[in-house]
Amino acid sequence: MFEYITSLIIFASIFALFSLGLNLQWGFAGLVNFGHVAFMTVGAYTTVLLSLKGVPWYFAFVIASALAGLLGLLIGLTTLRLREDYLAIVTIGVSEMVRLVVNNEEWLTRGTRGVYGYERPLFGLVPPPAYPLLLAAMLLIVLGLVYWRLEWLVRSPWGRVLKAIREDEEVAKALGKNVFWYKLQAFAIGGAIAGMAGSFFAWQLTTVYPDSFIPLITFQAWTIVTIGGAGSNLGVLIG
Repeated sequence: MFEYITSLIIFASIFALFSLGLNLQWGFAGLVNFGHVAFMTVGAYTTVLLSLKGVPWYFAFVIASALAGLLGLLIGLTTLRLREDYLAIVTIGVSEMVRLVVNNEEWLTRGTRGVYGYERPLFGLVPPPAYPLLLAAMLLIVLGLVYWRLEWLVRSPWGRVLKAIREDEEVAKALGKNVFWYKLQAFAIGGAIAGMAGSFFAWQLTTVYPDSFIPLITFQAWTIVTIGGAGSNLGVLIG
């Protein structure tokens, strides 16, 4: 029973972290991203593949988040000038493209065989039965820090511009704001946060497969954001 509750806390926290990234993109900037799972995929695979190469887990975690943010920049540079419906179509296409790459490039990702045997953070520090509790504590700390910094961001002038763009980007343009640049930042930061969630997802699963990152995961995050209330970070945690 204790193991089940701990596992439930871990998965709920992973999806809360994942959904916070989507909430920044959609809830605050109004960007329709149906391919959010692509950032989680990049985060998870970067973490485990770097760990297998001997990179310490904390460096792998930071690099994974940075690469997921970089993917957000690349996607944003080519898609954020599209209208909402076209942006949604392109992002879900990109997420499937990322999944197909990790499925087919066996020389890098081991394809459908999956990746396993990688380092998990602080494993061995406590007896194995207590490890999920340690992982849950680490995850809750990261989740708390991300929530705290996001709240600071969205209440800052930067966040107020994002909200203005969400409501009517033409008004924001008329006030001299570089709407594209603000959207790009929100997309990249949201992607980086999803990359962090991908790292913890991989550590919890202990084996990652391409089919662990299907489009349904994105729509689970959309459900969480919708239930909690778009534009509310606290609502996302509750959702």
